[in-house]
Amino acid sequence: QSGDFKKHLRIHSCEKPYPCNQCPKSFTQSSDLKKHFRIHSGEKPYPCNQCPKAFSESGSLKKHLRIHSGEKLYPCNQCPKAFSQSGSLKKHLRIHSGEKPYPCNQCPKSFTQSSDLKKHLRIHSCEKPYPCNQCPKAFSESGSLKKHLRMHSGEKPYPCN
Repeated sequence: QSGDFKKHLRIHSCEKPYPCNQCPKSFTQSSDLKKHFRIHSGEKPYPCNQCPKAFSESGSLKKHLRIHSGEKLYPCNQCPKAFSQSGSLKKHLRIHSGEKPYPCNQCPKSFTQSSDLKKHLRIHSCEKPYPCNQCPKAFSESGSLKKHLRMHSGEKPYPCN
C-alpha cells in the first residue's frame, strides 16, 4: 500500500522518474511509460477478434468493439441518430449547429472536420499523394484514384437494372 501512496504523491510533486528513451516525455508511473512506448514501437497488444484491427490500449479496443456490436451509447438530442463513439456524436452535432471550426487559411472556406480541411488544402498546394501504379496520373483523394483504377481494370460496379 505504501507503494500506491508513493505513486499518488508524484501527482502532487510533479515528479516523473520514468523518462522515455525515444523522446523528451517522462512519466509518474512505469505503466504509463510502458503504454507510451507503444507509440514508438508500434506494438498493438489488443487485437479485435472480429476484424484485422489491433490497438495499443485496451480502452481503444473496447470503444472499437461497439462498431461490431452496434451498441450506440451516444444519442443525438436533436434527431434520431445515435453513435458508438462520443467523438462521432460531437462531429455530427456540427451538422445541427452549423459550426465549422476548421477554417482554410488561404480562402474563405471552413470545414466541420479537420480531415475535410486537410483534403481541401490539397487544392491550394496541388498535392496529389495518390499515384496510379499503371499510368502517370495522380490524385488528391484516395476515392478519385479508386474510381480511376476501374478504367484500367474494366470493372463496372454499378449494373443497370
